Amino acid sequence: MTAGPDFRTDIIANRRIEYRLIGEPDPASPALVFLHEGLGCTALWRDFPDRLCAATGLAGLVYSRQGYGGSDPCDLPRPLDYMEREACDVLPEVLAHFDIRKFILVGHSDGASIALIYTGLPDVKPAEGIIVMAPHVYVEDVSIAGIRAAKAAYEQGDLKRRLEKFHGNNTDCAFRGWNDAWLNPAFLKWNIERFLPFCTIPVLAIQGRDDNYGTLAQIETIKAAVSGSFDALILEKCGHGPWQEKPDEVLAASAHFIAGLVPKDVR
Repeated sequence: MTAGPDFRTDIIANRRIEYRLIGEPDPASPALVFLHEGLGCTALWRDFPDRLCAATGLAGLVYSRQGYGGSDPCDLPRPLDYMEREACDVLPEVLAHFDIRKFILVGHSDGASIALIYTGLPDVKPAEGIIVMAPHVYVEDVSIAGIRAAKAAYEQGDLKRRLEKFHGNNTDCAFRGWNDAWLNPAFLKWNIERFLPFCTIPVLAIQGRDDNYGTLAQIETIKAAVSGSFDALILEKCGHGPWQEKPDEVLAASAHFIAGLVPKDVR
């Protein structure tokens, strides 16, 4: 499993969680908290968090959710509300563990959905803003088609072998926990639109026009429902991984968005 020398684990919310810190979080300045996709982990973010932290002058926290990377394994099957549970039960504990009092959430795919859910919760520390890449707020036909294709690639292609480099013994937890949940017929009713009106903070939504897991309808739904300011970056010739496929554009837009949230004298 790929892990750098700065990868560590701590017991957080009664589970061992893998993480890495970029710089030292300062209580007076927001930290960037990175929430990975449904097949991601700390290592799979590669150098994107480091580049965004360098561009903004902010510290960062990158962590692997349970069942991913070097974190504890999870029980399978995952509950169909696993993203809601992560936002409600785990993310607040992670923030408290690292004494992160001010923060900006940066989420991709499942991580973006978790970020949106978190902003709609009562009685949690509010984020300064959120960046959501390829977010899902409900299930579309294209989502299911993409996830079925991933299942075929895992069972018949080389996807499992490629994921094993990052997830090790958690490979089946990572893949089955995500893929089996989304392909459960009951998951077709999954919907987090109810959280969006309670999002009163600035949002930057980033989506590739050629995303094979969701359409631009997701972005339009978020725009229409949130109560805070909203900006969007729609990328041409880009699929489900904007930060991987169009890193320069995503870094520039994200750094500009963050600069509008954080005065220079606190960076």
